[in-house]
Formats: sequence, C-alpha cells, structure tokens
Amino acid sequence: MTDKKLPFGKEKLKEIISLYPTPFHIYEEKGIKDYARKFNKAFEWNEGYREYYAIKAAPNPYLMKIMQQEGFGIDCSSLAELEIAERLGMKGEDIMFTSNDTPDYEYKKAMDLGAIINLDDISHIEYLEKSVGLPELLCFRYNPGNLKAGNLIIGHPEEAKYGLTRSQMVEAYRIARDKGVKRFGIHTMVASNELDPNYFVETAEILFDLIAVVSRSLNIHIEFANLGGGIGIPYRPDQKEVDLQVMSEGIRRKYEEMIVGNGLAPLRIYFEAGRAMTGPYGFLVTKVLHLKDTYKKFAGLDACMTNLMRPALYGAYHHITVAGKEDVADTRLYDVTGSLCENNDKFAIDRELPEMESGDIVVIHDTGAHGHAMGFNYNGKLKSAELLLREDGEVVMIRRAETLEDYFATLDFGGLKDFKV
Repeated sequence: MTDKKLPFGKEKLKEIISLYPTPFHIYEEKGIKDYARKFNKAFEWNEGYREYYAIKAAPNPYLMKIMQQEGFGIDCSSLAELEIAERLGMKGEDIMFTSNDTPDYEYKKAMDLGAIINLDDISHIEYLEKSVGLPELLCFRYNPGNLKAGNLIIGHPEEAKYGLTRSQMVEAYRIARDKGVKRFGIHTMVASNELDPNYFVETAEILFDLIAVVSRSLNIHIEFANLGGGIGIPYRPDQKEVDLQVMSEGIRRKYEEMIVGNGLAPLRIYFEAGRAMTGPYGFLVTKVLHLKDTYKKFAGLDACMTNLMRPALYGAYHHITVAGKEDVADTRLYDVTGSLCENNDKFAIDRELPEMESGDIVVIHDTGAHGHAMGFNYNGKLKSAELLLREDGEVVMIRRAETLEDYFATLDFGGLKDFKV
C-alpha cells in the first residue's frame, strides 16, 4: 500500500494560490533528492554506475539541476532536450542521446556536445557517418522481440518501432568496429511504468547474454549496459513502489554470474529512469469551477488535458485529494473533467470522492513525470506555471504560465490586412 499524503496542507496551498493562480504543477525538492540518493545507494556496488535522467519526463532545467547535483547525467531524445543539457553546462558522457527516426541536425548537435549516441537502427550507422561522421564511442538499442513482454504504454517489443533485432545487433557492432569505432555500449528499454523488480533483472539477463555473444564473436569490449528506464510508480494507493534492493541484488547476481564469470568485466550499469525520479513528487493543483448533475455527476476543474493528458491518453489512474477533506468520507461518485471540447477530457471517471463544492482545491497526484511535459494547446488552452517547493518550505516559480501573447507569437496578424480572399 502507498500512503497518498501531500507535502502541504490546505492553508499552505491557499498561501501558494494567493501568489500563483491555479492550475499549476508543483514539485517537491526533498522527495526528488531523497529518491535520487536511494537509487544511487542501491547500485553503488557497480563501479561507474550512473543514472541518466530521462528529461522527456519533466523537461525543466531547475529539476535537472537538482538531479545533476546528485550525480545524474541526462538522457535526451531531441534537439530541444540537448539544448537544455548544453545550457546546464552538461557535455560529453554526461549526455546520453537516445532517439529514433532522427534528423541529421540532431545528430550534429549531439556530436558537437560529445554526447553518447545510441543508435536505434542499423541503417543509422551509414546515415550518421554521411551526415556528421562516426564518433569514437557508439551504442545500439536492442529490441529483444518475443524474448520479453511489453505493456500497454510502450507496446509489445515485436510491434514497437524501437531498436535492432538480435542478429542486427551483432552485425551493427561488426560494421561499426570495421569503420573504426573504438568504444561500445549497449542499451534496451522494453517496458514503461513496470512495478515488478524482477522484470528488470530479466532485462539485465537478456542484455548480459547478448553482450557475451557480441564480445566473443567480434572480439570487442562492451563498456556499459544501459538497462533503460520504465521503472514504475504506485499511481494507485493499493500499489507498491519498485523494491530497489530486490532489483539491485537480482541484477548484481546476474552481473557476477554472466559478466564477471565470463571475463567481461568491468561493465558499467546505466539507467535512464524518468518517471520514478520525479513522478511521485509532482502535483497538479487546480480548483473546482462547476458542478453538473445530469445523467452523472460532474466536477469541472479549471485544469484540463492541457495540464495532464495521461488519463485521456492511456486511461491512466491519478489519485485525487480534495484539500481539507482528506478525512471526509468518499460519498459521491464523480467524473472529474476539464473544459476541452473533447469528451475524454477527464481526470477520473466514476471516482468516489468527498462531496465537492465550487472553489474546492483539488490536488491530482503523481504528475511529476509526463504531466506538464505532454501538454498541448488545443482549444487555445494555455500551459500552466511550474513551481518548486524547496526543502526549507519556500515556493519558487521555475516556469511561468503561458500567455495569449505566447500562443499567438507565431502568427502574423498584421499580414491579414494585405491577405486577399
């Protein structure tokens, strides 16, 4: 069971709202730091271990700076994410560039920064070479196909657009070696929001087995194994977070058996977790605007899919707390909705909650990953501010809310006067 408590009470929320209007996302610095240290501790047995925060989960440089101080690198998948890394002063092997269907200018930026480039397809070797040249260090993403089950979010590996097959992996390393690449890494990621620690042990076993095959057949040394991300969080109160000790000890046993035992050490273990690092420590704070009673009861908020898309996109559960009513019985059944002209703009369907009234402060939990990041501007809705609750209780704005001026900035209204129809 997971206790869905908030790091602030109703009075603190009212104080914050007096300065920053709802809706907004707020992140808890202490929670992020504590989990980062717990994760690092679990894998300290592996010399060279590193976590590369998947910046796609929450692309805010203030959050990344917190994790950078904990020793994390950054996992990027686009030009904008590489730009965040550069502006934070990150370069070289601080950056893992894992992309797919990648244009040449993104590879160029990654090369300019000295990032570790992780190729998603065997054909990208030639593409990269012709576009910007081959780096000294190259990594390939493995898709194990039916050796590994996927899940709803990322799909089944055989149907996923990511990665190389087993035979393609061996051939890719051969081609890269023959073209002069000197250093090698390996990567896989086949699940998202997975809560079973043994899943990641099995993933390591599959990757370690392939490392042995590649190393022996091609006489090359694989320096690191990036086991990807996908570490889940307990969105529901009846779920438990991933037991990092079980996960770590299982991977360590496989490492000793398959890597050390086969003379393949040293091998650095990398991860690119995003959701687990910030997800539970972010909250969407919103207010009840309207209550509607027709065939169902609806609680309409001042937030919408612009602020949190996961429930509409995946049918994902996010816990909801009505501030100040934590101890009030859940006696009403609500659909909790936003205001977009889409019927799936709902944060919860048939959710038992305390009786609500207009003006109630509603907090949606676990929005610290793939929350603000996935927002969009349909219906001209504007993305909200992002705030940070510091360890000393201070609240600072780390991203301002969008304005109408931002929304219309790419349009030339002045040109309308000369536009003939």
